[in-house]
Amino acid sequence: MTQTAPEISVIIPHFNGEAILRDCLVSLYRSTRVTMEVILVDNGSTDTSIAMVRHEFPQVRILSLAQNIGFAGGCNYGIRNASGPFVLILNNDTVHEKGWIEYLLAAIKTDPSIAVVQPKLHSFQNPGHFDYSGACGGEMDIFGFPFARGRVFEYIEADQRQYDAQPPDIFWASGTAFLARRQLLLEAGLFDEQYFAHMEEIDLDWRLQLMGYRCVIEPRALVRHRSGYTLAAESPFKKYLNHRNSLFMFLSNYRGLLTLYFLPIRLMLEYMAIFFSLLRRDFGRAAAILKAHLWILTHIGKIMRKRQQVGRIRVLRDRQVMTRMYRGSVALSAFLLGKRQYSAYIR
Repeated sequence: MTQTAPEISVIIPHFNGEAILRDCLVSLYRSTRVTMEVILVDNGSTDTSIAMVRHEFPQVRILSLAQNIGFAGGCNYGIRNASGPFVLILNNDTVHEKGWIEYLLAAIKTDPSIAVVQPKLHSFQNPGHFDYSGACGGEMDIFGFPFARGRVFEYIEADQRQYDAQPPDIFWASGTAFLARRQLLLEAGLFDEQYFAHMEEIDLDWRLQLMGYRCVIEPRALVRHRSGYTLAAESPFKKYLNHRNSLFMFLSNYRGLLTLYFLPIRLMLEYMAIFFSLLRRDFGRAAAILKAHLWILTHIGKIMRKRQQVGRIRVLRDRQVMTRMYRGSVALSAFLLGKRQYSAYIR
């Protein structure tokens, strides 16, 4: 008898952390009745977590890699080997409320133009508050700086369901947890593995929108995230990746004229960030920004090739996608005008 392929393939990229992975898998299987395959992509773990999965969760399909190729590479490997028409990208440091996958699946099936749907994300460490990584759906300003409904830079709000009734369309869905149409991810080119980690999902969602598709939030679905477990917020490497990847994304996805139009303002904001980092004696962040700029300057060819790739899949004009962005600078609004809650940015 031929076994029917599952509707959803859950992709969990993993590198070490036996306890958090066990919590994630226990919660995943308890929270849903959806028929699914669970694919654990092991990025060369050196602890006993993979042995634990083989013993305690024999139904999990393990794809082992010889080395750590990052979140982007691990997810791509899992997506290419998935069998379901929908893929659920899921961090290994999450726990889940009952029925969350059912809510996501119902939402994405309402409209074929929906490519990606994100659940609401709460902090595991700070109950009742949004999670830094995606809160109640990701947003973007026109200069390429991301923020979220319930999180503006480091300012994180308590969830009082204040954004549940907002329009469902968001600019990006957090890589912490999202459901997507597998075929559209393949057509968009999957995650850019140059990112390694951080903002690769935003870059992918930008491309999907240029292709004419939508990203939405389903606030009835709830996931709790141990944000910063893999890379702490103060990690110099994390600061470097955030600044480098944000600038790489900005330079890759706009057409040439808009890139040239916005670039001077973007660079001004970058150097303002260096100045204020030095004032606060945050020398690590200042160094991370300068290191990110050096990477950009030494990888112009890579940026140009990425621009060509984006051009080949583009359907919408930039100005059509910009209607989904905040038409100002979230950095200036937050740090100079004191707009620290998402409600100040609602269009």
